[in-house]
Amino acid sequence: MIVAGLVLTGLAALIHVYIWFLESVAWTRPSTRKVFGTSEAEAEATRELAYNQGFYNLFLAIAVAVGTVLVATDQRAAGAAAVLVGAGSMVAAGLVLLQSSPDKASAALKQLVPPLLGVVLLVVGLVQG
Repeated sequence: MIVAGLVLTGLAALIHVYIWFLESVAWTRPSTRKVFGTSEAEAEATRELAYNQGFYNLFLAIAVAVGTVLVATDQRAAGAAAVLVGAGSMVAAGLVLLQSSPDKASAALKQLVPPLLGVVLLVVGLVQG
């Protein structure tokens, strides 16, 4: 269960690295504007906010990656804590998006389902022992 949980939270981390790229690197590109449904003017006006928000996504992914390495190197408690903080924050952010922008339910579910499943499996694996 622990391995399955780490695989799913790792997938979630990769998704969040991709989101970082879109928000912090490619925000004003036409392909990215299409993904987020923004106009050129909106993308330019929100560029600084998106840049900052993208890094939040990257930091969550880094927390999961570091935690996974720690678990793999027999530092289970510290690693699990890092993975649970990172992935749990991804879940929370997805729930906030779902609540605040119901029209973005598809994006919110892509953001929150993999880390949620990973957290559940990781916790079950840790409890089982």
